[in-house]
Amino acid sequence: MAFDYSLDFQNLDLRKHPELYRVGKGEQGVLLVEPYKSEILPYWRFKTPDVARESSQKIYELFLAYLEQDDFVGADMARKFLQMGYTRSRRYANHKSGRKYKSNPQKASSREEQIQARKDILPYQVDPLKAESAEIFKEKWIQAKTNDKYLQLLAKHKQMYEQE
Repeated sequence: MAFDYSLDFQNLDLRKHPELYRVGKGEQGVLLVEPYKSEILPYWRFKTPDVARESSQKIYELFLAYLEQDDFVGADMARKFLQMGYTRSRRYANHKSGRKYKSNPQKASSREEQIQARKDILPYQVDPLKAESAEIFKEKWIQAKTNDKYLQLLAKHKQMYEQE
């Protein structure tokens, strides 16, 4: 089920109301869902491989701690931060500015302009350090998303809201 952006995230504690959480796709909601965002975000860094290694390890430890508490929402948010560590590192590895497109497709006023903006990709400027940071996060992200207990809690969570 799609991530529900209509919720009042500024006033919602999803630890108290996990039934309202929807996984969505990829990293959806990663910077919205509290109290997890505030617990995980301070550790999310990828500037160098050493920083990425320390960051991804700490976030993975949080992931495991959430699993120990059977806190699926927390575990999923930690998984999303690991995924975002990979995708953002990868973007900076490919584009020094962190911007992929010349103009932001999300600010386009029409569907046609959005499509055109997505075709106007900035040139690659490969940064091997950011690429290494990306690989470090990718390894932890794969460990998280294939963790047996995580997969069990994911199936249980999906089953819970499919019955609604």
